[in-house]
Amino acid sequence: MIKIYNFARGARGLRVMWQCEEMGLPYQVEMVSFPPSEAYLALHPLGTVPFLEDEGGVAIHESVAMMLYVAQQYGPTPLLPGKGDPALARVLQMAVFGEATIGAAVNALLTAHFGAPEADKRNWSVRAHEASVEKALRFTADMLGNMPFLAGEGLTLADISVSTAIGIYRGALGKTLPDELVTYQERIAARPEYQRARARCRELRSDGGAPS
Repeated sequence: MIKIYNFARGARGLRVMWQCEEMGLPYQVEMVSFPPSEAYLALHPLGTVPFLEDEGGVAIHESVAMMLYVAQQYGPTPLLPGKGDPALARVLQMAVFGEATIGAAVNALLTAHFGAPEADKRNWSVRAHEASVEKALRFTADMLGNMPFLAGEGLTLADISVSTAIGIYRGALGKTLPDELVTYQERIAARPEYQRARARCRELRSDGGAPS
């Protein structure tokens, strides 16, 4: 069975849990302390989350890689269009874009916001990363257009990736979004599968992070 290691409020681990809910897959969650324990570092030396284990010795970090693995290992699934489907290229592009472009810049902003000395919280690098995210959000809103989801009428990995990155930007940093993306995020949040994954995280936090 899939096992997902995550911090109590780790949005990227939630990303994978949400995918499992969408696909109807059983999964286990184990909360990771911060700083990570020696036992966890022995399992995953980088000490980051999320981290996924599966049968056959599978061990993966990087949440988008996990998403692609789960979709291919346990699919087919509408979350990842099949070979020959013209939507496949768009889904792969935006799934990676959500982490490599939006998520990477947001990580730098989080580091500055919570860790930098006061004098450096608004330095040139922070301003450059803010401009990068704002440009990426405008691009995302334009890609969305009048569609309910990034690749058309149905939710895909692109949405799970991008909406998670947008959620971190909005929630952890208190940033505003283009109106189109506010509506998009509300549509995402209303999904029962997303709500179940969120509820599972809350349950684990409330019982002290015991594995499920």
